[in-house]
Amino acid sequence: MARIAYILLCHKDPEAIILQAEQLTAVGDYMSIHFDRSASAEDYASIRKALSGNPNVCFAKTRVKCGWGEWSLVQATLNALYSALDSFPRATHFYMLSGDCMAIKTAEYAHGFLDQQDCDFVESFDFFESDWIKTGLKEERLIYRHFLNERKHKALFYASLTLQQKLGLQRQIPADIQVQIGSQWWCLRRRTVEAIFDFVKRRKDVVRFFQRTWIPDETFFQTLVRHLVPNTEIDSRTLTFLMFTDYGMPVNFYNDHYDLLLSQDFLFARKISPDAKELKLRLGRLYAAQGVDFQVSNEGRNLYKFLVQRGRIGRRFATRFWEKESSLGRERELIIVVCKKWHVAKRLIAQLRQHTDIAAIDYLFHEEATPLPDLGGIQASLSKRTRHRRALMRMLFEYFETNQLVICLDPTALDLMNDFNSDRSTTRTLQIECDFSDDYLIGHAHRVGLAGEHTPQQALKRLLPTIRNDILYEADRLRDAGFANYHLIRQSDSAEINASQLAEVFGLPIETAQTLANSPHLFSD
Repeated sequence: MARIAYILLCHKDPEAIILQAEQLTAVGDYMSIHFDRSASAEDYASIRKALSGNPNVCFAKTRVKCGWGEWSLVQATLNALYSALDSFPRATHFYMLSGDCMAIKTAEYAHGFLDQQDCDFVESFDFFESDWIKTGLKEERLIYRHFLNERKHKALFYASLTLQQKLGLQRQIPADIQVQIGSQWWCLRRRTVEAIFDFVKRRKDVVRFFQRTWIPDETFFQTLVRHLVPNTEIDSRTLTFLMFTDYGMPVNFYNDHYDLLLSQDFLFARKISPDAKELKLRLGRLYAAQGVDFQVSNEGRNLYKFLVQRGRIGRRFATRFWEKESSLGRERELIIVVCKKWHVAKRLIAQLRQHTDIAAIDYLFHEEATPLPDLGGIQASLSKRTRHRRALMRMLFEYFETNQLVICLDPTALDLMNDFNSDRSTTRTLQIECDFSDDYLIGHAHRVGLAGEHTPQQALKRLLPTIRNDILYEADRLRDAGFANYHLIRQSDSAEINASQLAEVFGLPIETAQTLANSPHLFSD
């Protein structure tokens, strides 16, 4: 059975460290602690004293002063790993933790999970080909030598980098090493850790290279594991659930996140807020529990992104370059059908194609699979379609040899509607307002990843008002946009009222518009 040795790097809050060690070792697992040498000596002494009688706890034999982004973090990890290897011969896995992490599954679940997966869990993506680094330095992390801490000595750090660039002092990456990058929160098998130490002894050149890279804790272990372990034995993911804000800061979890955390497909979570006393208490009890059935739905990241973006919707201060492309054509007419229930808009469009000669396309800016003609590759992906929206629409007008074209958009695409309505061509907007039952909203939550198969009903009930209000807000934004040639049909209105709107927006005889308005099951779910 799996036995986990937790590798804990920490520098503060001795009481929390002691509690964390006692909780994680109470059921037979282990912990190796590296306490930052630059931190309080009194705090370190209190931790040593409190845990001195615990045979499942050891300490790094050599402590180093740690700095963010420095090799010192890797060295501290190696020191703690070495002590764990030596002290715990029965440990099968080594799991990297920080003092802000807490278990969100039981030891019973974690051991069973690792027993079923004979692999190493470490994010490991190609450094140069992946987009893992979103901002800041990229190749400069590797090809130049870094001697200073960017956070402590910002001016000197960048002065050193600039000088190396001017003098052409680039260095070579070891020829047989393909640098990888990923999260520092990994879980490795014993034989993998042993192979890493063997490699470190043999390849001093590789160690020296990483000692002068920037933020090596995101590249060192990730690279060595990929170099030493077959790809079939690597799961390129972390088992620690963590999220980041738009500003690159870790998201904190609070007391009301307990159910959410337990439903994620991870073994630990980071960061638990220091103020979340109740959450810490409940999670602390969880690890030693037995027979707990976890219903994993894994909607956490999508749900967080959805909720924090509410209220942040605004107009851009400047148009992007592709929005400055020439007009669709003064003589042309673009009709935009806007509906949150995509199947309702698609039914209307299908009837329009059947009873008229008007060219109509479904949700081309939202569904990659929307049938489109070959337009030289501009139609190949959603990002290309959006980026070159006006060029795409001009080509579609030309392909269909028409001056009237209908497309469908989701209400969230207000920036597209603003752009098309600002064009010299004539733009008409038809908003379809539908009723939304609770069952439909639950289905919508599942479709967009805000809920999973096992999301508790109580959590869904709390989420429904937010989703409903968001849909209403989208509809209000569209009505308040003040578009010329705006039309509206409602599920609650009679077919006669809707037919008059359809006749006007599409330029149809009233008889044809009535046929569309009376389409069987037009608004049904």
